[in-house]
Amino acid sequence: MAESRGRRAKSAERMALGVRLGNEWCQTFFTKNLEIRKQHHTLVYYLTNTVDMININNLNFGYSKHKPLFKNMSMRLSNGHIYGLLGKNGAGKSTLLKNLAGLVYAQSGTLEVMGYDPAKRQPALLEQICFIPEEFYLPSVKIDAYIKANAPFYKNFDHNYFTDLIKEFDIPVEQKLINMSYGQKKKVIIAFGLATQAKLVIMDEPTNGLDIPSKAQFRKIMASAMTDERCIIISTHQVRDLDNLIDTVIMLDENDIALKATVEEITAKLTFKKVKEIDDSIIYAEPSLSGYNAVMPNYHQEESKLDMELLFNAILAEKIKFKPLFS
Repeated sequence: MAESRGRRAKSAERMALGVRLGNEWCQTFFTKNLEIRKQHHTLVYYLTNTVDMININNLNFGYSKHKPLFKNMSMRLSNGHIYGLLGKNGAGKSTLLKNLAGLVYAQSGTLEVMGYDPAKRQPALLEQICFIPEEFYLPSVKIDAYIKANAPFYKNFDHNYFTDLIKEFDIPVEQKLINMSYGQKKKVIIAFGLATQAKLVIMDEPTNGLDIPSKAQFRKIMASAMTDERCIIISTHQVRDLDNLIDTVIMLDENDIALKATVEEITAKLTFKKVKEIDDSIIYAEPSLSGYNAVMPNYHQEESKLDMELLFNAILAEKIKFKPLFS
């Protein structure tokens, strides 16, 4: 009996020791893991997918102190989405994109892209950002020379993918870039940008200068270029060029974000339809040949296709009415 009690006591002692060692091991593991997370937050982002790709908090920016473009702007953007950035002329679309790319700097507030401050222009971040501006310059060289000079800045640049895109866009590879049409130049830099394999792709008016077949090619290529690790932001005035491409709408107005909502959320809360007459249920309507194109609350869970141009005009005209729906 005494021997049995002794064995049980030793067993309990060993168990307690195991629990204590296990706790110490867990504590050591999580402490070291936390240190790794702090030191390599970008890596953790890709491995765990728990950190927003873009985090904007109380951002204030203006080219003049007396005329701010953004006042206390806050927003979070995640990977795995194609965002459509809309706004009137002068609303700050291009400026917001330049802030994200680290080309201009905020006066106050914080802006993080993949855990980095883009204003510091760190190479580890820059190689993961592809910014395709509306206005650009291409040198008097052929495509292969351009690639040789610029591809090394992006360690994941995919030469085979770039070649495939150039063929898809039907670009004359033997012609110097400077002699190409504006639309051809635009397609070259779009192909280059996607081939960088950057995690953040920023495009400012990418369909300007593209003909109708090229716009269809652009939508097809962008849809295939999207991955779960990538975040794509497209700023445009040509809202119909983004139909069936974007999954989230961001609208800028009056120094801040007037709307940020997924297409699914918008069509769940609003319905877009043609009506013969206007009644009190309609939030906004525009005359059409057969009556009115209207936006109204989706009380009956009707399915409708998002009309981004109509939504854009509606938000600008009736901000107060829409705000409770998307707050």
